[in-house]
Amino acid sequence: MATTLEDRSPEETRRVARLAGAVYVSLGLTAAFGFYHAPLVQGDLSAIAHRLTTSDLRFRLGVVSDVLSTALSVPLALLLYQLLKPVHKTQAVWMAVLLVAAMPISFVVALNYVAAQWLITGAAEVSSLPSAQREALGMLFLRLHTHGVLAVEIFWGLWLVPFGLLVMKSRFLPRVLGILLVIAGVAYVAHSLTSLLLEGPRIIPYERVTMLARAAGEFPIMLWLLIKGADARRTNPPLPYER
Repeated sequence: MATTLEDRSPEETRRVARLAGAVYVSLGLTAAFGFYHAPLVQGDLSAIAHRLTTSDLRFRLGVVSDVLSTALSVPLALLLYQLLKPVHKTQAVWMAVLLVAAMPISFVVALNYVAAQWLITGAAEVSSLPSAQREALGMLFLRLHTHGVLAVEIFWGLWLVPFGLLVMKSRFLPRVLGILLVIAGVAYVAHSLTSLLLEGPRIIPYERVTMLARAAGEFPIMLWLLIKGADARRTNPPLPYER
């Protein structure tokens, strides 16, 4: 198995990069689809509860999309590790571990959402419970769902930091993409911690700024990897600490 860039041909580097880009784009599309059909976080839990009762198919599509996007993190972690381990193996391991670490939390979050839908719609499994109790439990699971998403956002952000540092040092990917990834990682963590610590009215301008930073960090690297791949013959000027 190749462990240095010298051991790996430029064609192989480009192939691995494009595979990683294809998986990354697929993850992004399924996550976006799931967010639209089964919104992960909204300030008004009653609005989410209403959407759960309007279309059973839409709800199921949203949950399946969330599960698929979570499962895709495994091949993405493996491919990015394979691509970037010649740059710095330890950082590549941390990147992959932090990405995969979000999986169990994400699955629990999805289960909370399913439980909320069963309770709010009065599924056969919970039909023996009084209506008021079902509604109260449904709102509780929705709140757990929301807080679970905010908690897992920390991992969504943390893995982007070593990813960004690896891109910056890779010499075969544009350094600006790495800088944007680090900014996106900080934005994820900041949004998560702020939302968990300051529960209350939503700060819409702040949420929009952090969302823009997250999108600006991940979308460019997704498309670059998919379309351009990586050029192992390209050499960036060394960073100050590398001189």
